[in-house]
Amino acid sequence: MREAALCATCHTLYTKALGPQGKVVGELPEQMPYQEWLHSAYRDEMSCQGCHMPPVSELVPVTSLYGEPRPGFSRHTFTGSNFFMPRLLNRHRAELAVEALPQELDAAAARTASYLAAQAAVVSVGGLDQKESRLEFTVTVRNLGGHKLPTAYPSRRAWLHITVRDRNGAAVFESGALEPGGLIQGNDNDADAGRFEPHYRTITASDQVQIYEAIMADASGAVTTGLLAAVRYVKDNRLLPRGFDKRTANSDVAVLGDAARDADFDADGDRVRYSVGLGNGTGPFQVEAELWYQPIAYRWARNLRSYNAAEPARFVQYYEGMSQASAVMLAADRSSPTLRAK
Repeated sequence: MREAALCATCHTLYTKALGPQGKVVGELPEQMPYQEWLHSAYRDEMSCQGCHMPPVSELVPVTSLYGEPRPGFSRHTFTGSNFFMPRLLNRHRAELAVEALPQELDAAAARTASYLAAQAAVVSVGGLDQKESRLEFTVTVRNLGGHKLPTAYPSRRAWLHITVRDRNGAAVFESGALEPGGLIQGNDNDADAGRFEPHYRTITASDQVQIYEAIMADASGAVTTGLLAAVRYVKDNRLLPRGFDKRTANSDVAVLGDAARDADFDADGDRVRYSVGLGNGTGPFQVEAELWYQPIAYRWARNLRSYNAAEPARFVQYYEGMSQASAVMLAADRSSPTLRAK
């Protein structure tokens, strides 16, 4: 029970892709958190249980009747990263015949959100340099977990929301704002199901967003959110755990896309350079950097609209009714104001 390999028996999942005639045409490594952990420094430092089942220091009776207090007991919290579904289940509990108590689901969702905000990642802003009408700076994001961030089910994504404000607090630049419907402003995939946002080394425009995600493609190369159609990933720039060597990672947990060639994307985090126009803003300027996370990305819900069936239609309705609460902020940093005014 104390070995991380036990967790792998359920949390290692390969999905078979089916062709038009129902025959298997490929296989996708859908969820690989254990393999990501094995390829990280955490393999020798902390097990899955050490994080998701925090140990109790005192002696605990293992049975309620005549239980003998014993050491080595862990809390069965199994804290993960999906705060959204417990809230959805709670909101539609009557229709879905949910038996868990309302306060239990609320507590589970709140515990997950608090855990993510405290232990998922850190963000920092540095290197501010104003050059005429442009402001340049670097945002560094570091994963604090023992596997990729986000990991497991590929509907999950994290992204940078960057805002530059002038001396009056007005935004002169913004990238990655979350819209009420659950969309990310500027994200190609949210706007068009056939496209996806690339990995960036430098961002110069507001419609460029650094999104940490796994994007799937079918046998024809088309972007998809259908697990029974997906045969490979065309992008995987999810944040790496400490000690993860992307050069030696096997294909199941490989970094894919431009992040694989980005020297500033590694086990120490991702360092994104921003060079943004200041327009008519008056300095000093300040940068606000936030890392946001969404368990079910907008496109994953939106694509269900094409199915003529009651269940996907119901889920899309649920999602749209709660889309404003579909994401949480994981980490944030704010720079000191630039000293030089325009």
